[in-house]
Amino acid sequence: MKNLLCTAMAALWPLASVAAPSEEVPFVVTPDNVTLAMLNLAKVVPEDYVIDLGSGDGRIVITAAKRFGARGLGVEIVPDLVEKSRAAAAAAGVSQRAHFRQQDLFQADLSPASVVTMYLLPEVNMQLRPKLLQLRPGTRIVSHDWDLGDWEPDKTVVVDVPDKAIGREKLSRVHLWVVPARVDGAWCGTGKFKGVSMRIDQSFQKFAGTLNDASGAREFAGKITADVLRAPPGLTMSFDGAKLKMSYTTGKYSALRGATFARQRGQTCK
Repeated sequence: MKNLLCTAMAALWPLASVAAPSEEVPFVVTPDNVTLAMLNLAKVVPEDYVIDLGSGDGRIVITAAKRFGARGLGVEIVPDLVEKSRAAAAAAGVSQRAHFRQQDLFQADLSPASVVTMYLLPEVNMQLRPKLLQLRPGTRIVSHDWDLGDWEPDKTVVVDVPDKAIGREKLSRVHLWVVPARVDGAWCGTGKFKGVSMRIDQSFQKFAGTLNDASGAREFAGKITADVLRAPPGLTMSFDGAKLKMSYTTGKYSALRGATFARQRGQTCK
């Protein structure tokens, strides 16, 4: 299958102006090995729901369904490409799992996605970034070639593409982000840990914090992967959407094992 991906491409178009939401993004076919690298980097499995933004002729969604057993939706603004995608999905025998919708990608509901794929203009990526950051923690986002500004990828792989049609380099970069839980702010210990307070300052998947209890103030820093916060060497927290729980503690944090924290209401912890 010749490859897939979006109505999106960046290397060719002038980047000076910001794309309007209704502006079309050029359709450029992604090489087969890059498509597979994208889906492999996201670790797509049958339980996943893949949304491809700017799905072009639909091949990324069709490949996700046929080779990985996933379900998916391609969002594409060009009617002819949507019809071609539906026909290709039927021919591949995956029309029950690979669907396509004619829609402006800025209007798409991304909340059902566990994986979002895209090959879009850099400024379009940046316009989408706030929406992507609001997705469920753990949602994987994969972009061909173009990044998300100062939101650094969790992983990048380089793929050789000898027949790449655009640019001077005969290679592609595939970037992966895992949407982090949103934990920035002040937190208060609950139950027997009432009186313990914590402040977390978050920058995308990185965080730094200060914990205050009877022993004094202790600083920590680390990385958020989905809903798990790890601050080496001795602190791991999990987030359930409402509360933070100390799921692993050792060393100077040992006494806090099992502690739970709720968001601070008001000026101080009470």
